[in-house]
Amino acid sequence: MTTQPGTDPVDQIAAALLRLRGRGGPRRSMPEGADRRGHGSHHGRDEHHRGMGPMGPGGPRGGARLAGPAKMRVLDVLASRPEPLTVSELGEAIGVDQPRASRLVQQGVEQGLLRREADPDDARRTRIALTDEGLALVQGFRDQRREAISTALTSFTDSERSDLARLLGKLADAWPSGRD
Repeated sequence: MTTQPGTDPVDQIAAALLRLRGRGGPRRSMPEGADRRGHGSHHGRDEHHRGMGPMGPGGPRGGARLAGPAKMRVLDVLASRPEPLTVSELGEAIGVDQPRASRLVQQGVEQGLLRREADPDDARRTRIALTDEGLALVQGFRDQRREAISTALTSFTDSERSDLARLLGKLADAWPSGRD
């Protein structure tokens, strides 16, 4: 079955889940002191981030572990936009305040995933863009996410996949932004 870009239920489900995540949508709670893999927080910096490879010497500059879902939302939003965004625009797009967006951008720059560029329309502003390394990380993450969703949907009929995509999109559209 061939579909137009963006009309594939797997892509629609992935997009809706990202929109929900950016608005403070469904998140799993974790015990205090645990990281996202269920290990104690002492495991820290040189571990894998959801199967995306080591963040140590062979990973992004600085050897720091990716900051998690918020950092991935930053990268994913920038990869989805035709032009770089300001820090404020980026914060709004991922559902965080400007100081948090600034910290995420700074971490991304230090890790070699993001770069700052002069705004061609206003020299007083800077815009944030992905580096080639950041774009490669986003593509790898998107491929993994798409594969996981496809695997989860194997027992669904085509009609059920379309219904789920439609309903998740509707939920994401109606989800409060958290800024209200």
